[in-house]
Amino acid sequence: MTQTDYKFSLLRERPLLLQAEDSPMNLFAVLEVKRDPHRRWSALICFRKARLYGFFFGLMVMFLIMASYVLTGDKKGLLLTPSPYHFTTLVNPGPLTFNLSSAKDYANIKLVVKTIASKVEFSPRPVPSRKDLVHSEPHMFSVLPRKFLPDVKNPCWYEEHNGNITTDPYGTNLYARYSKRYRTAFDHLRNAFREHLYHRGSKYYRLRCLPYFYIIGQPKCGTTDLYDRLRLHPDVRFTTCKEPHWWTRKRFGIIRLSEGFHDRYPFEDYLDLFDPAAYQIHDHLQGNSSRSLNKHNIIIGEASASTMWDNNAWVYFYDNATDGEPPFLIQDFVHAVQPDARFIVMLRDPVERLYSDYLYFGIANKSAEDFHEKVSESLQLFEGCLGEFSMRSCVYNTTLNNAMPVSMRVRGLMYRLLL
Repeated sequence: MTQTDYKFSLLRERPLLLQAEDSPMNLFAVLEVKRDPHRRWSALICFRKARLYGFFFGLMVMFLIMASYVLTGDKKGLLLTPSPYHFTTLVNPGPLTFNLSSAKDYANIKLVVKTIASKVEFSPRPVPSRKDLVHSEPHMFSVLPRKFLPDVKNPCWYEEHNGNITTDPYGTNLYARYSKRYRTAFDHLRNAFREHLYHRGSKYYRLRCLPYFYIIGQPKCGTTDLYDRLRLHPDVRFTTCKEPHWWTRKRFGIIRLSEGFHDRYPFEDYLDLFDPAAYQIHDHLQGNSSRSLNKHNIIIGEASASTMWDNNAWVYFYDNATDGEPPFLIQDFVHAVQPDARFIVMLRDPVERLYSDYLYFGIANKSAEDFHEKVSESLQLFEGCLGEFSMRSCVYNTTLNNAMPVSMRVRGLMYRLLL
């Protein structure tokens, strides 16, 4: 076949279209050919470069954000470096109003701290009588027995079960209303309820227990870590959730601090939380060896870290305050109910604890400067309160604590006063 015949044979085939710039052409075109695969490969390279640049840009932004949270580690005490930011007070401040951006105002901040320190007095607090406590919480004390069982390490007692034993004992528990985990736990307890009743004569009794020990604080001091470690011990039992907050909040109907008041949780709802351990203790007391093997040393714990410091509800329920100080504290009721209760308190450098609290709770866009600003504002408000009231009155002043910047909780610094 000659070259001419070969070319004419190609004409009878379907033309092969190539690409010259943006115009199609056939095989016999004499222009320089630019094929599609080259164009697609170039676009792919550009796309990969864009992704690589985007990754490095995101990494740099993340590094800058993390760096903004770093608080200088070699500083001791309060962070009293001048800040370039201004702030406005929310309630009556102390006599020294200041702008944080000037050296003179920096000196005023130090003077505020000195003024507060000079007013720190720890005068003895009169402990309320049991009669007054019973009068303020008659239902809670009516549920308690005069004495706990002598052969049980935990404060336990048998309570007469009124009503039909087939009814749901957990159907009205308010903890189940707001928590799926508690609903699941109560479903399990409900199925085992009847077999854990003590039958004597014509009456049925159920074992009730309170915690043997309490982890009462402070927030951001490692209470969760201790709780998780103690849970690994075969003889320690806790509630389904770490922090029931019954003594400080649920007892008053506080579900979330920002939502106001709901129905108050009765004492029985709190006792229901310890039924898993109570069932095991009951099995041991009744000599059920198949269930109570190695369960005779069980101790019950409770780990609400608010028990030590949170007395915010008192102003709404107790009107017999003395000089602005609460007539009763949470600790008064716990001691009256359980004189032999054990308490575990975890503390931390107050400034480090406050900064960790600031990072964990509240608003976004946090920084060391914003922390400095909020602490300075809180100190100024607290100093203003001390000009009119006692130290204890200011620490437990609910209005003052609500007016302070989010999660500053100055009372979290007053370890000695709280203890």
